[in-house]
Amino acid sequence: MLVDTASLRAMVRRRDHPIPRQDIALAVGVAVLAFVPTVSHIGPEIGDLPRLQVGTSGGAIGLVVTLALCLPLAVRSRWPAACVLITSGAFAVSQVLGYPDTFGKVGFLLALYAAGAHLVRFRLGLGAVLTTSYVVLVVVLHELGSPQGFLDYLAFYLLTAVIWLAGSGVRRWRAEGAERERLAAAVAASAERARIARDLHDVVTHHVTAMVVQADAAQFVLDTAPARVEGGLTAISETGRRALTELRALLDVLEATGDSTTPAKTPTMGSVGDLVEHARMSGQPVELTEQGVGRPQSVDVELAAYRVIQEALTNAIKYATGRPTTVLVRHGEEHVEIEVTTTGTAADTPVAPSGGRGLTGLRERVRMLDGDLVAGPRSDGGFRVHALIPSGSAG
Repeated sequence: MLVDTASLRAMVRRRDHPIPRQDIALAVGVAVLAFVPTVSHIGPEIGDLPRLQVGTSGGAIGLVVTLALCLPLAVRSRWPAACVLITSGAFAVSQVLGYPDTFGKVGFLLALYAAGAHLVRFRLGLGAVLTTSYVVLVVVLHELGSPQGFLDYLAFYLLTAVIWLAGSGVRRWRAEGAERERLAAAVAASAERARIARDLHDVVTHHVTAMVVQADAAQFVLDTAPARVEGGLTAISETGRRALTELRALLDVLEATGDSTTPAKTPTMGSVGDLVEHARMSGQPVELTEQGVGRPQSVDVELAAYRVIQEALTNAIKYATGRPTTVLVRHGEEHVEIEVTTTGTAADTPVAPSGGRGLTGLRERVRMLDGDLVAGPRSDGGFRVHALIPSGSAG
């Protein structure tokens, strides 16, 4: 059976600290202030009844009511319904008895806010219970001779409703923030999957295409020039090894284990010469020209430039086998410009590469760097891929 380690750790934390420490601190703080003479008499009142004579146990009753108003705040976020029910009951008792005159009655308002902020289920039901209880309390206070009028009771009820709604607003704000974080994570994961899919396409398509062309060429000369077959098989072997190396690097990124002793190597523009050489080994005549002084670029720029050349050469090998191909790289101050062209006639040069998945992915990759990529048939025949990628600092 599989075990969710994150859930297990959360369960352990809940057992070690079943009550949030900040809630305990709040409960203790309110309780202490309830017995500080300077502020002990400050608190919300609605009944304004004279203190009832409760005999010699009045002090004990006052202590119990005060603690019932304060201590439940320790569980206000863990069990908000229980917290607000206990404190509201203690508040009602304090109003009916007119005792005690304590700062602890603020705990009732804090419990209302916590219920709005933390309660997930039975919100309407709890609200109905509290409203009904308040109506009963108002009737009792009126029968006991409270000097308060209807508007006073209504104003106090509206105050409690505002406090509840304030907590509800905070709850919605937190939920929306969590949803935004979830969506951002989902978008980031989707973008990463798309990036890996593009890299897989580029690696597999390029190397497999080269291997197919090399194998076909070896098969074609098997009877007429057996000596050339050995060279073709060697080229296929080297191409396969390169494909495996790049695929392993991509799989390391995909697994994201973090325990690899050798970090995945990202292809760079310095490896363009190897791309050209392997295209030549596949039988494609390729000429490479570089203009300007190459400078270190950011990883994204280096990889995008490499993939543009890789995809263009892959299409040249696939759709214009044996046609002269030129690769031009211009290193500018603000941009890296890449142009790959193949010669041919309008009749024998296919248009298919312009709509391929590889070029579509390349356009997205280059566009993400605020660059531009154009690919299509040339007016005099052949095919042209042109990319303009803004330079990015390696730091």
